[in-house]
Amino acid sequence: MKESRGHDAAFQVLQDGRCSVVGPLDFGTVTRLLPLGAAAVGAGRAAVIDLKGVADSDSSGLALLIEWLSIAKSAGRPLRYENMPGQLLQLARLSEVDGLLAGG
Repeated sequence: MKESRGHDAAFQVLQDGRCSVVGPLDFGTVTRLLPLGAAAVGAGRAAVIDLKGVADSDSSGLALLIEWLSIAKSAGRPLRYENMPGQLLQLARLSEVDGLLAGG
């Protein structure tokens, strides 16, 4: 298992195209997590990203998830999120992008 930490957050490449994020998705962590997820998505190692370990999030966390979807689309790779935290779902609904995340 490969693990990289950004402050208190970690992006983990598991197996079979699965990855996970653990810790907060906020302004302090997304800058470090962005290239880790982008590399995994671009290399076809991240078809599913499990978010059950996300402890807290803000609008920058939502922007990160949308950016990873954009990278996947540009690379012609599938990407979907599992176990989306309620806080992120609420932000997505308020921003009217919940359909984008659900259909990722």
